[in-house]
This record gives sequence, C-alpha cells and structure tokens, in this order.
Amino acid sequence: MIGANVTEMVAELVAVIKLETTGEELIKTVHPHPTMSEAIMEAAAAAYGEVIHL
Repeated sequence: MIGANVTEMVAELVAVIKLETTGEELIKTVHPHPTMSEAIMEAAAAAYGEVIHL
C-alpha cells in the first residue's frame, strides 16, 4: 500500500492477522467513522456481499 494515512490501514491488517480473526468477525467489529481503517472493514464486507456504504 502507498499513500496518505496508509499506516492506519496497515495497523488494522496487522491486528487482523495477529489475532487470526475471520472476515465475518472483522465486519462485526466496531470501527470509528470516518477513518481509513473503516475502509478495510468495508472491503471485507464487500467480499461477503454485505457492503453498508455505497
């Protein structure tokens, strides 16, 4: 990843990997809005057909 605020998204992904969580669990986790880490949750939701923001 390259860009502004990418460190926030990397931190989100590191936590997901370290906790060995699933996409469904990530989707159900509370994310502050608006944040870049919320984009990771939205991507997971899209993968499961559960997009909440279009």
